[in-house]
Amino acid sequence: MATIPTLTDRGVTLRAPEDDDIPGSVEQCLDPVSQRWTTAPVPYTPEDARTYLRHIIPSGWETDREWGFVVEAHDRDRDGARRFAGTISLRNLGDGRAEVAFGAHPWARGKGIIEDALRQLVRWGFEERDVQSMVWLARRGNWASRRLAWRLGFTFEGTLRDWLPTRDGFSDAWAGTLRRGELMEPRSPWLEAPTLHGSRVTLRAMHEGDLERIVETRSDWEVQHWLQSPRESAPHTLESTRDYLLTRAEAAAAGRAVDWAVADPETDAYLGQVSLFDFHPGNPAAELGYWAHPRARRRGWTTEAARMVVRHCFVPVEDGGLGLHRVTAMAAVGNHASHRVLERAGFMRSGRERSSLLLSDGTWVDAVVYDQLAGDRDRHDW
Repeated sequence: MATIPTLTDRGVTLRAPEDDDIPGSVEQCLDPVSQRWTTAPVPYTPEDARTYLRHIIPSGWETDREWGFVVEAHDRDRDGARRFAGTISLRNLGDGRAEVAFGAHPWARGKGIIEDALRQLVRWGFEERDVQSMVWLARRGNWASRRLAWRLGFTFEGTLRDWLPTRDGFSDAWAGTLRRGELMEPRSPWLEAPTLHGSRVTLRAMHEGDLERIVETRSDWEVQHWLQSPRESAPHTLESTRDYLLTRAEAAAAGRAVDWAVADPETDAYLGQVSLFDFHPGNPAAELGYWAHPRARRRGWTTEAARMVVRHCFVPVEDGGLGLHRVTAMAAVGNHASHRVLERAGFMRSGRERSSLLLSDGTWVDAVVYDQLAGDRDRHDW
């Protein structure tokens, strides 16, 4: 029988499973979060836990297919008693490749325990098992798993369609890799949308409560005509808009974009959206985009929102802003309402791109190019 080593660092221990871990394993696998994102049996019984801990984990070591550990850590809410905190493993894919897998008991989530455990596991895999490259996979939408992989330095490689089995079929999978010798720290910023308060509007992160009003906005004739290509102008539904929100969140997680909902300060009703996109490493610049709900136009709310976002762009990073040098924007020739928003928000016309925007009716039109520099703030009453 293979010997499972014991690893310990920062009060977190990786060890062989014991019978005393069975209750904790049952609690973990009965938890709704675990059931949502894993294929653990439903219902999950003590016999299932016993089989997993006594047979499946040891069998993985004996066959060299999977190197699994129980995670044990101090629970400060229980006078520092050591408890079962979850399970983690490296699945041996051969040829110096391995897949990281992990699951946390509910009490251990959000406390850095599984992150500390995985750092030990990753170092051990590179140093003791001569792993050259590790892959992380998670069902699309499992943000807790993705944020942990991001903190560990995994590079997000893309989305694999219908890749991971579920109880109902297959799910799209996020995929990331970490190579031997790479630092275990984030490769790119994870952009957040902090809440910003103005005199007439509040800017906040978008959420599912906005879905119906986003559908109304994206389906509006003006938005479709000026901002959406023929492919993007297909009928919008709650489901397609839910996927749109997920796509926008993915862009923020990859450091490529960040979006705010423009909201009523009193009712929190969605009034529109302001976005920053086209971020590039080493280039402190981004492009601004926006749209307004049909019943929120021509009231100055979008202009105020644009000003607020631009102000946030130019605030230094150490003071909570984005620390950008330049913000650009584009509006189709003929989209006079958009031109007014940009000019009132402090943007200057800097050029014109010929036939660069495809409208929903299939026609190509020129785009008026605007920009604003951090130094331009002195020209405005901020």
